[in-house]
Amino acid sequence: MPIIDGHNDLPMQLRGRYGYDVSGLDEPRPELHTDIPRLRAGGVGGQFWSVYVPGDLDEPSAVVATMEQIDAVYRMAAAYPDDFAIAYSADDVTRALEAGRIASLIGIEGGHSLATSLGVLRSFARLGVRYVTLTHNENLSWADSAVREPRVGGLNDEGRAVVREMQRIGVLVDLSHVAPVTMHAALDTAFAPVIFSHSGVRALHDHPRNVPDDVLTRLRDNGGVIQLTFVAPFVSAEARAWSVAAEEELERLGVPTSEGWPRAPRPGEDPSTVQTWPGADPLAAPSFAAWLEANPRPPVTAAQVADHVDHARDVAGVDHVGLGGDFDGTTDLPDDMRDVASYPRLLAELSARGWSEADLDKLAGANILRVLRESERLAQEPLWPLSPAR
Repeated sequence: MPIIDGHNDLPMQLRGRYGYDVSGLDEPRPELHTDIPRLRAGGVGGQFWSVYVPGDLDEPSAVVATMEQIDAVYRMAAAYPDDFAIAYSADDVTRALEAGRIASLIGIEGGHSLATSLGVLRSFARLGVRYVTLTHNENLSWADSAVREPRVGGLNDEGRAVVREMQRIGVLVDLSHVAPVTMHAALDTAFAPVIFSHSGVRALHDHPRNVPDDVLTRLRDNGGVIQLTFVAPFVSAEARAWSVAAEEELERLGVPTSEGWPRAPRPGEDPSTVQTWPGADPLAAPSFAAWLEANPRPPVTAAQVADHVDHARDVAGVDHVGLGGDFDGTTDLPDDMRDVASYPRLLAELSARGWSEADLDKLAGANILRVLRESERLAQEPLWPLSPAR
């Protein structure tokens, strides 16, 4: 079973670094985590491309930027038709796999992109959006984020209506980034499986982005899937402590750690002339070198990621686990899992621990494909468009 990964932020990198220029992805791109040769080397057969926009954008601006991100996914697929195929359904994913292409699905990372509008949600669904993460790192008027103090008790009536409408039209409810109280509120409301597109487990590391065991138990009963992430501070408490200390030192030194949200090219504008992210790593700043030498980052490995996968399997069951790397959405990755070619390292680690080939197939992609299919079965009015193959 090829990998069907739950979360990759390449569209954000295409905007920030290249003004949405999609050329050259069929060649090695070492400045990115993702290119077509490494997707092939990693055994990736399906990818949810995240169409993330910052949570602090006002809602109308977030809708526009999300549309631009979706357009980038379509343009990428059109530029490499032998490698990518837009997928609107589980059957589309299966057809892409059979044709040797990478099924390209779309996931919105944050309900701010919906502008509190069910019409916007349905319009995005018609464009092929297959999941919406209820929040990113900011609370919404209707849902609480994992890294903010809860304000509405998880979901209010508007939030519950959003969850119901998502499932009514066959859009997966993604609970990564939300507070535990929101996880429970969504599971109380859900009548179809939910997912976590890129999260770890809290029993191994009490990070606010990780999922408690009582939620994993409910996820099993719901039929959903947690797609385990590779983000080092979510995987390792030591890595998180180091990351916090490094950010504090960079702030003390006055080294910028955020590049902001770059604008998209305007009509008729050469993308190469657009002000984009410089791509400079703040950890490489000369003024930071002495601190870094005295405080090297603790090692993080595929074996530690495997620990999270093992725990999720032990609590939720082998039918409810998957993978959501968050490549090109973070710079903090395991030392031996630096790009999309590295999935085989994790699978080899799990195989050495006694995972059967059948169970590795479930983890790699069969479980999330089942959830897609079940979501479609339970949808009362699916709104995604029919694919050309039909």
